[in-house]
Amino acid sequence: MGHACTRLRRGAATATAVGMLMVPLAGGTARAAPPTSVPGPVTAAPSPTPSPSASGIRTLGPSVTRQLDRTVRSVLRETRVPGVTVGIWTPHQGRYVRSFGVADKSTGRRMSPGLYMRIGSETKTFTVTALLQLADQGKVKLDDPIGKYVGDVPNGSRITLRQLAGMRSGLYNYSADPDFFKALTSNPTRHFSPRELLGYSFRHPALFPPGQKFSYSNTNLVLLGLVVEKESGRPLGGSIHSGILGPAGMRNTLFPAGAEFPAPHAQGYTDQTATGKVADATGWNTSWGWAAGAMISTLDDLRVWARTVATGQFPDGRTMVGPALQKQRLNTPPTPVPGVGYGLGIFDVHGWVGHNGSLPGYESLTVYYPPARATLVVLLNTDINYRGQEPSTVFGEAITKIISPAHVFNLPAEPVAH
Repeated sequence: MGHACTRLRRGAATATAVGMLMVPLAGGTARAAPPTSVPGPVTAAPSPTPSPSASGIRTLGPSVTRQLDRTVRSVLRETRVPGVTVGIWTPHQGRYVRSFGVADKSTGRRMSPGLYMRIGSETKTFTVTALLQLADQGKVKLDDPIGKYVGDVPNGSRITLRQLAGMRSGLYNYSADPDFFKALTSNPTRHFSPRELLGYSFRHPALFPPGQKFSYSNTNLVLLGLVVEKESGRPLGGSIHSGILGPAGMRNTLFPAGAEFPAPHAQGYTDQTATGKVADATGWNTSWGWAAGAMISTLDDLRVWARTVATGQFPDGRTMVGPALQKQRLNTPPTPVPGVGYGLGIFDVHGWVGHNGSLPGYESLTVYYPPARATLVVLLNTDINYRGQEPSTVFGEAITKIISPAHVFNLPAEPVAH
């Protein structure tokens, strides 16, 4: 099953996904030359309490740090990802922050922990949080039909905001539409409006009645973004900044209107092109992802966000989402993948709570393991699949096999029928 973000579609078949729609592309995949590793800052602070067995997380002492270094380098070589940054933080078992490989294949500029990166479908966690904040304020109700807020939605009188946030609406994923793929890849710098994106979805019949199944769809989040704008009276990016990023202290996270990308950033490489050849997608306009996948962030900000979104509390202890709604958010009904549940804009993969992201040129993974208050963030500058797997998942699985062997982040890539 595919499992990351706002990935595009080319070809005829579609698949349900946890965090993304993933479709095998025709032809072979071009690969970058093997990158070199770059030492980054590593701090290992072993603590006798709590024990690794009690917390579920191994102490990040010298031996585990060396094992992580070897494993990440090995995965980097095997997947031929240009560059990756990995961050692991725990209150008791230590921390690990390191970058490997290159941020720019043309110049050899090294990957580093301070770079801005596109985070794709991690944007969904912010959009749904903005919606939940409106629900806390009594401005929306999760069981309201989307037709109350947005007109001309297929089954709009029956699909609830809750079903949209939980990927159970049955609406067709606009980014799976062949005409959308052609429009984007023929002019990657063009701007798409939310209504244009919905148009690509609404030309297709519903996949199933609302609430019947799980099916990942970026269309759901575009609709929720319009709800947030209507009920807040301001642009979605403004609501996310004032209600989430500012209070969380996430000064290096933004919701771009188009192709803007602060420096320094990594160059991003994709094969999601009209020809299937690898291209530099750094300057692509991400308006096509909008509420589903347009945002940009950094390693340090995502470290903050992992715990904030998983607990519903800002770092200073203030409430971001009220306890009742946060409990509903973290109710993660099962998906077709064993051990994986999806709640309201958030997943639980064998105990790791959060989201991942994938869009042309970039992938990310930001997850939190509550029993140990442990955070894992992985950022890389390609979305080119490795043997049918998202490379971010390959890294996430390899890392968690080391640090939390009883709770491995694993999202298999086999297609699952609607």
